[in-house]
Amino acid sequence: MKEKRDAFGSPKIKVPFFIPHISKQDIKQIQNTLKSPLLTDGPILREFEKKFAKMTNSKYAIGVSNGTAALHLTLRSLGIKTGDEVLIPDMTFVATASSVTLTGATPVFVDVNENDMNISSESILKNLTKKTKAIIPVHFAGKACQMIDIMKIARKYNLAVIEDCAHGIGSKFNGIHVGNFGIAGCFSFYPTKNITTIEGGMVITNSKKIAKSIMILRNHGITRTLQQRYRTGKPWDYDVRNLGYNYRLDEVRSALGISQLKYLKKLNELRKKAVKYYNSKLTQVKGIKTPNTSKILEDSHHLYIIQITNEYGISRNELFKRLLKDGIRTSVHYKPLHEYTAFKKIGKTYEKLTNSKKLYKNILSLPLYPHISKNEINYVIKSLIKYSR
Repeated sequence: MKEKRDAFGSPKIKVPFFIPHISKQDIKQIQNTLKSPLLTDGPILREFEKKFAKMTNSKYAIGVSNGTAALHLTLRSLGIKTGDEVLIPDMTFVATASSVTLTGATPVFVDVNENDMNISSESILKNLTKKTKAIIPVHFAGKACQMIDIMKIARKYNLAVIEDCAHGIGSKFNGIHVGNFGIAGCFSFYPTKNITTIEGGMVITNSKKIAKSIMILRNHGITRTLQQRYRTGKPWDYDVRNLGYNYRLDEVRSALGISQLKYLKKLNELRKKAVKYYNSKLTQVKGIKTPNTSKILEDSHHLYIIQITNEYGISRNELFKRLLKDGIRTSVHYKPLHEYTAFKKIGKTYEKLTNSKKLYKNILSLPLYPHISKNEINYVIKSLIKYSR
């Protein structure tokens, strides 16, 4: 198998972990946008927001600079502050926790389900205190959380629910796109995501109040948009009622987002096809537990994560090394939050986090991207079989 261009240097790679999908049409859209006299906070962003709201069937969509900003602004808009506690899964990217700490609140780490790695409803109940103000369920690897159970808990204890949909563009639960169950859903368009704007994010909500707050806070707290300021009155004549941030999404990345949205469905179908092929070949391999795809039609299939059991014969870490030697890049999603130095100091938990600790030792994310070939998948499978007992 031929070596491929890899973003991370040596060793030479035959099957990369991911390859961002950028088409000729995407490049053309970017080039056209660069000719515009207005390169930020303009009409292309508004169009991207409108199309994203339509795609997710939400009332409002607000483009921001990244997924972390989306979470942070939503928490700010809800008034989350120092002294409050926000429940988040122990297994997620650090941004979920960082967004909480940026408000001054304390992230509380909750255990996950062993089968789908999503936040455990049972563990949510174990971590509730009088200080709990919100829950951030993460739709891990693109599989939707059990939102009915989570929303029942939230209503009973008067908690806000902010959905972390960084992995979930295109994912649905009971036919409803993720992000529409809680007060807001927060998306990321980082290069590894199902669609990319290089850096970028989006908040969807059905609350006019939350949408308006986020729109103002993303632009330093300025009460009028750039276009509004120049179209009517004096452009410098605006107010700042609450201090905000420079979390805007520019026109160039918005144009890329519009272009990528056009083939999101196709890209997710290609991911699903690859996942089904992986499962068809790996289900019978001793010592490998494949992901549950019982709701395969409603998943975005952002990641393909296997579990390495004792029957396999070698540890996950050893397998990682051997696959890399074979030119196959893999990764682990994720190191539990409670193990990071920073979060040992400022995070909290009220249980043993049994599942996240166990999963971290055994999980391995295999290469997955829309145009991964059957030959590439076969090469990965061949190596996995080679090293099994």
